Amino acid sequence: MKKFLLASSLIALFSLPLWGAEQTVTLDVPGMTCAACPITVKTALNRVEGVRDVNVSFERREARVTFEDTQTSATTLIEATANVGYPSTLKQSATDQK
Repeated sequence: MKKFLLASSLIALFSLPLWGAEQTVTLDVPGMTCAACPITVKTALNRVEGVRDVNVSFERREARVTFEDTQTSATTLIEATANVGYPSTLKQSATDQK
């Protein structure tokens, strides 16, 4: 019985990163100046591990990104857009909207 409890505890401890939550953020991307820009931004964000969904609006100059918070972060998403020439800032997260 002790071995079972020990094994269960170890499994629970090491699987904590698997218990992450999905998070959604909105990034301001003011540098998008043409209709092709959102394609580049969307491609860069989709290449980030943990990203589940990306919607980029050229008209609003923003990107709404849903991601697994144990695999990436808003900071990494901001870096991804900057690395392809479109610096962005955090506009809003799903927790801000509630």
